[in-house]
Amino acid sequence: MILKSKKLKLEGVKLFKIKKYTDSRGHFKETYLLNSKLNEFNLNYVQENESTSKKNVFRGMHFQKGRYSQSKLLRVINGSILDVMFDLREKSPSFNKKLTIKLVPDEILFIPKGIAHGFLSLENNTTISYKCDQYYKPRFEFGFNPFKSNLNINWPINTKDIILSSRDKNFPSLKELKIN
Repeated sequence: MILKSKKLKLEGVKLFKIKKYTDSRGHFKETYLLNSKLNEFNLNYVQENESTSKKNVFRGMHFQKGRYSQSKLLRVINGSILDVMFDLREKSPSFNKKLTIKLVPDEILFIPKGIAHGFLSLENNTTISYKCDQYYKPRFEFGFNPFKSNLNINWPINTKDIILSSRDKNFPSLKELKIN
């Protein structure tokens, strides 16, 4: 059950707070309803992904282009993340703007098509799950390295301690990225 929603500063990005029912056995959360009255939950989600990361791992900034662009419904199952988004939509009022937000369990983040996305794991065994409204297509996946780019992100740790995959390290800077 969604308790409340909040529009964030990138066009179309929303944060949802979900209700957690707790008793002596543990807790229960309703995290997704296809018949929700919220448009962000009524997309035709075709794929669900889950990743678990060590502390200080950064995954991103990823996006798919063209007809394979993906909207995502993301939630943290365990741990916490610093979520980083960058608006690549030329016709968006928030084009070329970034957004960072700390996410914890009991929150769901909606990221519309055209937003590059990444996250920094703030704890060991941080697990996220996200639904996508398009299948993963490697030929249409692109990214940029935020550490080669001038994004002015206030990272909560020294960037030298951030762990990146070799693929993410080799992504171009945002300035070098060819979006079209």
